[in-house]
Amino acid sequence: MAAHDRVVLCMKWGTKYGADYVNRLYGMVRRHLVGPFRFVCLTDDSRGVNTEVECLPLPTLDLAPGADRGWPKLTTFKSDLHGLKGRALFIDLDIVIVGDITPFFELPGDFFIIHDWKRPWRVTGNSSVYRFEIGAHADVLQRFIDHQAEVRKRYRNEQEFLSHALHEQGKLAYWPEPWCCSFKYHCVPRWPLNHWREPSLPPGTRIVIFHGEINPPDAIRGGRTPRGRFVKPAAWVAGHWSA
Repeated sequence: MAAHDRVVLCMKWGTKYGADYVNRLYGMVRRHLVGPFRFVCLTDDSRGVNTEVECLPLPTLDLAPGADRGWPKLTTFKSDLHGLKGRALFIDLDIVIVGDITPFFELPGDFFIIHDWKRPWRVTGNSSVYRFEIGAHADVLQRFIDHQAEVRKRYRNEQEFLSHALHEQGKLAYWPEPWCCSFKYHCVPRWPLNHWREPSLPPGTRIVIFHGEINPPDAIRGGRTPRGRFVKPAAWVAGHWSA
């Protein structure tokens, strides 16, 4: 594929994540994606972002008060996303890439997302990493825009709505199970082993997802989480999470 055919997308808005998260993500993608690609950050503040990253304006989405932070991700499905073309791989900022992500672009299919780890019998996926053809699912965004109140009443968050909408169309597929793992579910040993064993990577992992109360800097430092869970420092996270 040519560079314009493969687009890695991320989003940065507000103050939760700084430019360093974008720069680190770009560095990880550069090391783990074979061949040409475009790296695009949709953002409301490009200050401090590396010049190698294409910063484009964050698409607007009128949300009702109290909406979950993730809903703006749906704007990646605009029919015209700043004129971008090709296959897009969306990656959240708070992840760590540890292996080759080239296959994420190569799997045949309409739409891929992470399958829910905790309740695998559900349709809902985790949208930390998803892939789609740019412009192909504008109807999903329009459905949310036209029926926001109904959608938000029925679905807890953007990834639940997105998963069900694509499932209803027969277009939903999940990444191969080993590719995306959860740091808190799969890397941190169970109690009481977590007190003397460092978190480790499951075989076949390509991307580690940090969700909940632990982010990459927390994993590197180790210590006790706000909910009281103890995690030993994970030195390998520092080795991968760099620009």
